[in-house]
Amino acid sequence: MHRLKNAEQFLWDGDVEAAIALFEGCKFKRVVNFVSYLRKHCLRIPEYSYFHQLGLTIGSGAVESSIKQIGRRIKISGAQWNQKNVPQVLKHRCAYLNGFLDSSEYNYSVLN
Repeated sequence: MHRLKNAEQFLWDGDVEAAIALFEGCKFKRVVNFVSYLRKHCLRIPEYSYFHQLGLTIGSGAVESSIKQIGRRIKISGAQWNQKNVPQVLKHRCAYLNGFLDSSEYNYSVLN
């Protein structure tokens, strides 16, 4: 359990190689699978502590919630969506969420 806590700290700090080294030589199937996962995805594992220090969110909940909300709105009973209109609505929604609709910098070329 101590190794797992150390691995968690190494991964939080973005040191994937140090986390892998903790389990070197271990033959348990779950550990082998975990190390394989870390090796396969090492370039995609961020340094969470850095983003945390900047005050940035590190979860995907907000994005997943927005996708679910947009999906529900598209499927509203009685709504008539044309397939070519949906991307434009999504571009407007992204512009709004990124603060471009309230900004003097906003222009329609952002959406096209």
